Amino acid sequence: MSATAPTPELKREQDYLGAAREALAAMREQTLSLKVQAHDPISAEHLARTLHLRAASLQDDPSTTLFFGRIDTDTDERWYIGRRHVADTAGDPLVIDWRAGMSTAFYRASRTEPMGVVLRRRFGLDRGAITAYEDEHLQDRAEHDVRSQILAEEIERPRVGPMRDIVATIQPEQDEIVRAGAEQTICVQGAPGTGKTAVGLHRAAWLLYAFRDRLARSGVLVIGPNRAFLEHIGAVLPALGEVAVGHTTIEELVASVPVRGTDPTETAVLKGDARLAEVLRYAVWSAVQPATEPLVVPRGVRKWRVPAYEVNEILDELRSRGVRYDAARQMLPQRLAHAVLLKMEGSGDSPDDRVQDQVARSAVVKKYVTALWPALDAKAVLFSLLSDPDELARHSHDLLSDEERRILLWDSPPRSKGTAKWSRADTVLLDELGDHIARTPSLGHVVLDEAQDLSPMQLRAVGRRCSTGAATVLGDIAQGTTPWATDSWESSLHHLGKPGSHVEVLDRGFRVPASVIEYAAQLLPHMAPGLGSPVSVRDNPGRLDLVPTDAASLHEQVGVVVATELEEPGSIGVIAPDAMVEELSASLQRNGIDHGVLGQDHGDIDHQVDVVPATVAKGLEFDRVIVVEPAAIAAAEPDERTGLRRLYVVLTRAVSALTVVHAEPLPTQLGPA
Repeated sequence: MSATAPTPELKREQDYLGAAREALAAMREQTLSLKVQAHDPISAEHLARTLHLRAASLQDDPSTTLFFGRIDTDTDERWYIGRRHVADTAGDPLVIDWRAGMSTAFYRASRTEPMGVVLRRRFGLDRGAITAYEDEHLQDRAEHDVRSQILAEEIERPRVGPMRDIVATIQPEQDEIVRAGAEQTICVQGAPGTGKTAVGLHRAAWLLYAFRDRLARSGVLVIGPNRAFLEHIGAVLPALGEVAVGHTTIEELVASVPVRGTDPTETAVLKGDARLAEVLRYAVWSAVQPATEPLVVPRGVRKWRVPAYEVNEILDELRSRGVRYDAARQMLPQRLAHAVLLKMEGSGDSPDDRVQDQVARSAVVKKYVTALWPALDAKAVLFSLLSDPDELARHSHDLLSDEERRILLWDSPPRSKGTAKWSRADTVLLDELGDHIARTPSLGHVVLDEAQDLSPMQLRAVGRRCSTGAATVLGDIAQGTTPWATDSWESSLHHLGKPGSHVEVLDRGFRVPASVIEYAAQLLPHMAPGLGSPVSVRDNPGRLDLVPTDAASLHEQVGVVVATELEEPGSIGVIAPDAMVEELSASLQRNGIDHGVLGQDHGDIDHQVDVVPATVAKGLEFDRVIVVEPAAIAAAEPDERTGLRRLYVVLTRAVSALTVVHAEPLPTQLGPA
């Protein structure tokens, strides 16, 4: 129901919004009026920062409304659901946070399971104002289900810039994932347009709301495929009031050395194999040498002797404790000193803990420990493995074949670890070595997006960061575009260190229209056999246009299509083969079309039009997408399966319309033109 002149009911809702805005302003004013009183400067600074963040979170944004829905219950309660909690001067809630327990019914209540809800109201919004509303009477048997027009309009609303939150449009199956328990690692297999990325981000926001004390201390981290993707999603959590969440890529996560080298594909694949973890473990622990000589500690006029066999028993005990190499190494001097004390006590002396500490810190014990249990450096260990055939063979004889060892070894070893040109795959191995030497700190929760593209060794690196916490794993096997992309979530979860975790399948597409998803889904049998096709649930089928042209006119034709699309509001993505991006951008510039160019290391929020390399498109979405030369996009990958998966990714980035411009014949897997 909507009208240019508000109905009495619509006017009441608009007045309620006005009252809620006034209450929010009063909450902020009260916060700003508070004086910082503390006994010391550090506490004062902490309190001042807390009040500053509190005041910032209470800042009203006139471009958005404070609430987007309402539920009336069979106990005569009425709750307005919004992005944050708003209370009146008496402390009574005017708006409740979408993450609160009582908000669950707004998302999950249905006619078959009303959850005590009599009425659910959704509000139509325009630039922060309420313009319409829709009602569902969930306990009225005479009323039938009708697809919400307001919901559809919100999903399809054009936009320019980064991803928005979806708090107003969360679906029941999405809400169940968002509110899964904090101890539960959950994996979401989500087809294009099912909202898996948004679900993962909203889950992070919900966890911080429901378990703030724990997670604020231990930390929450979002890991994405590249910086362009992270900038695309970067506004979602701050819009939900969560600013203390880290964002990184897998490359940044393990970046302990500059990346100056590259690996052939077969070498990179092998370095990502989980067997390398065992090779590295052997290499680290083999540095511990058995004692062949006794420990002899002079003290005063006497010398105390610990036989070699007793020292070896101590070494074996430390190795079996399950602690990291360095932690055990730091325990060794005290263990040896304690053995010396037992010798002293056996002779009638009465040494105390101070004597044990003195023995442990003595030059004799330090030198003995260094000989048996030397300090290790991850770069030195990996340098030795990749440059010395004998060293690699010694630690991998039952794990790798001779051919695999040949693939791993440097053809021309550098002179030292300092001159080595480490590759991206090497940084993951260095991270693994670092964890064998000293334990990697664990976070409270990790959200891992596009997880299907990670190698087993990369997954282990992520798993170390949530070894005492949980993870939300997001991805789509059909969109795996690396040579090591997984074909099994069970395998990925095993390497992540979370075997047996629940896998949830999202196959209802809310973002990608039917005409687009059905066109792209023709590729699935050829690249991901057995994986179900996603289904678009939108009434609007969207638009699909195939525009053939000739090679000489290709760039000009792209410019014509872009100019036509610019007549409508909303974002436009021009996705092209990486090798074509620079020339295509120059062509658009000559035609006076202002645009941005996305890269692996940066995004863009200032332009309506973006030129996107095909390898950067994953995870992004635009209102309208122009895909240039699909055959060239597929052919740029090392094999047919990866090429078709890359093409599937770029074809499914559109929210409203897809235009394919091509001079080369379309891939035969897309069917007749």
